[in-house]
Amino acid sequence: PNPATSDFIAPTININEFKYINERPVDEISLAFFYKPHTITLLAVSIIGVMYFAFVRDQTNIEENIWAGILCVIFFFLIISVLAFPNGPFTRPHPAVWRMLFGLSVLYLMALQFLMFQDHKSIMGIFWWFDPSLRDFHIDMEKEYGVNCSDLSFQRFWSHVDVFAWGHFLGWAFKAILIRHMGILWAISVMWEITEIAFAHLLPNFAECWWDAIILDVLVCNGLGIYCGLKICKLLEMREYKWASIRDISSTKGKLKRAVLQFTPESWTHVRWLDPKCTYMRFFAVTQLIMLWQITELNTFFLKHIFEMPPNHPVVLGRLLFVGCFTAPSVRQYYIYITDTRCKRVGTQCWVYIAILVSEAILCIKNGKELFERTQVINIVVWLAIQAGFSILFLLGCVAWHRYCNTDESREDSPIKHPREFNDTRDIFGDSKDLSPKNTPTRSKSQTSTFKDD
Repeated sequence: PNPATSDFIAPTININEFKYINERPVDEISLAFFYKPHTITLLAVSIIGVMYFAFVRDQTNIEENIWAGILCVIFFFLIISVLAFPNGPFTRPHPAVWRMLFGLSVLYLMALQFLMFQDHKSIMGIFWWFDPSLRDFHIDMEKEYGVNCSDLSFQRFWSHVDVFAWGHFLGWAFKAILIRHMGILWAISVMWEITEIAFAHLLPNFAECWWDAIILDVLVCNGLGIYCGLKICKLLEMREYKWASIRDISSTKGKLKRAVLQFTPESWTHVRWLDPKCTYMRFFAVTQLIMLWQITELNTFFLKHIFEMPPNHPVVLGRLLFVGCFTAPSVRQYYIYITDTRCKRVGTQCWVYIAILVSEAILCIKNGKELFERTQVINIVVWLAIQAGFSILFLLGCVAWHRYCNTDESREDSPIKHPREFNDTRDIFGDSKDLSPKNTPTRSKSQTSTFKDD
C-alpha cells in the first residue's frame, strides 16, 4: 500500500507502540563505542575466560565445582540476555543493564518452576546446602510486635523504630517513585494493614498493636515515605532535561559530572492513571494493580515463614532488591498498556513479573499445607471482599477528585488522546543506529512530557 495512506501508517504505529515499551531505542548517543555491537569480541573473551578457569581451577571440592558451574551458567545466560533480550522501556544508564536485569528475572522464574516440583524437605535441603546456618534458625525466633500493647511509653514506642521501620519508609518512597499517584499509594498502604489483620493468625509477626499499625506504620513510615517519594517526583518533573554530549564538554569536572548523570533519568513527567474520562477497563486494571501489589507483599512474608529464613538473610534481602528492580519496568509497561489504546500487548518484563508473582504464590500454597490448614476461611473471604470494595471506593474517590476538585488538571487529556509524533523511520521502526548528537534533534521539555521515560 501507499505509505502516505492511513492504511499503512496505522498498523505501523500500533507495532511501534509495543516496541516503545518493550525495547525502547536510545534517542541520543554520545559515545558510539558503547552502543555498537561487539558480539565476536564478547564471544572470544567469554570462551577464553571459561576455558582458563575450567582447566586451571582446583576441582577436588565437589561443592566448589557445583558453585562454579552455577556461576558459569548465570554468566553465559546474562551474556545471551544482553545479545537477545529486550531492554524494556528504559535506556539509562545503558540498555545492557536492563537486558541483564530481565535475564535475571527469567532465571528467577525458571528457579521457581524447578522448586515448584520439589517437596518441602528437598527445598530446605537446597537452602541448607547454600547456607548451613539456616538449620539452626526457626521462625518462632522472630521479634514479636503485638505484645504488651497497653504500654504507651516513649521507650516502648522508640523500640519499634528499628531497621524494619526504616525499611518501611524507604520501601514506600520507592513505591511512590514508581506509581506516582497519591490515591493509589494510600489505598495500597491502608489495605496492607487490613491484610496484616486478616493473616495475623497465620503469620505471628503480622500481629501488631493498634498504635504500631495506625501511627507508626500508616501515618509515620508509610506516610512520610509517600510524601518524600512524591516530592522527589515533583522535583524531577520540574527539572529541564537538556543533555549535552560528553564529547562536547571541555572540562574534566564537567565530563565526570555528565558521566554520573548518566545514571539519572533521561526525562520525567507526571503520570495519569485515572482521569474523569477514563474507561471502565482502565478503572478495573488499576484495581487489579492494587490487588497484585498486595499479593506481592504477601509472598515476601510467606516465603520467609514457610522456608524459615531470618529477615536479614541475603536470600531475603536479595529477593527484595531484585523484585524491586523488576517492578520498575513492569509498572511502566503496565501503565502504558492500560492507558494507551494503541498498545495491544503487555510488555515482556511485566509478563515475566506476573508469572513470578503467581509462581511464588503457588510455591507458598504447595509447601505450606500445614500452615494453610489453620486458615480461617471467613477471614480470607472478608479480606477479599474488603480488598475489592476498598480498591473500588478509593479509585472512585480519585476519579471524583479529578472531576470536581482538581479542575485544572482534570481538563488535561488522558495519555490516550495524544498520539506521539514520529519524526522519521528511526522513530517508527525503533532503529537507533547511526544516531549522534549532531544528527539527532534536541528534545525539549514539552516533547519529553508526551510519553515518559525513566
